[in-house]
Amino acid sequence: MATIVHGSDLHFGKPHDPEVAEAFLASTEELSPDLLVISGDFTQRAKVREYEAARSFLDRLPPVPRVVTPGNHDVPLYRAFERLVAPFRNYKTYIREQLDTVTRIPGLTVVSLNTAAPRRAIVNGRIRAHQLEFARAAFGEAPTEDLKAVVAHHHLAPAPDYEKDHPLPRARRILDALKAMGVELIMGGHLHRAYIGNSMDVYPGRDRSRGIVIVQSGTTTSRRGRARERAKNSFNVVRLRDGYLEVTHHMYFSERGGFAPVSMHAFPRFPNRWFHWGSIESQLPSNPGDPGKPPRKGGP
Repeated sequence: MATIVHGSDLHFGKPHDPEVAEAFLASTEELSPDLLVISGDFTQRAKVREYEAARSFLDRLPPVPRVVTPGNHDVPLYRAFERLVAPFRNYKTYIREQLDTVTRIPGLTVVSLNTAAPRRAIVNGRIRAHQLEFARAAFGEAPTEDLKAVVAHHHLAPAPDYEKDHPLPRARRILDALKAMGVELIMGGHLHRAYIGNSMDVYPGRDRSRGIVIVQSGTTTSRRGRARERAKNSFNVVRLRDGYLEVTHHMYFSERGGFAPVSMHAFPRFPNRWFHWGSIESQLPSNPGDPGKPPRKGGP
């Protein structure tokens, strides 16, 4: 079993909330993840001092493998010349030199794709053909038993609420391409509220036998939550179980002084199309909010 802590949209700068950031650090220590994912928007205006603060924060996270990707706020907005000539200069200096990456841990291959498009789309992003080829090559080299996952800042499926966000251009073609590569999980941000579901919720796809699990994180450490997570903060925990994926959505509560789980979701892993309840029962914690509790014994 592998555990992934997935946060997003830290927004170091004016919207950043230091108190919530400390609570997120405490949660990551308690959860003991095997992998950390931060899906973009480390800064508010891509300024050096914001990146310095973001780098300092990242250095305090648990020393486990990490997957990062730029967001649209990680490139200059008002510094037009810099945005055209060297849009990712500060990101590469303080976060990571590579924009598209492959990360492998036992049982899991994660491809991170940079969807920020500073010269063409300031807010909305893009995934280009060469990036899909990059992903196809990486997944082609992955062990057959690995779960294949993609991290991208911008969303391929809109949240099911009244804000009616538009997904990435050509989102349906991209979903079909990723599904053909065997991708089972997509993690992202940008929406500033969580969405945990399946790509078939919005697009059945060419292959209707299965979809891709979509896990969007809200803003983890800023005051820019939207819609049902207005003025709220959240992150997700993804656990690879025997035959299925478990996703727990965590939200910050000031009265608690930290994050707490508010919902749990489970999805059969390919090639399974349904749950094998016996194996799931044996893995359920007696207290879903406390991953340290021993497994449930006996019947339901």
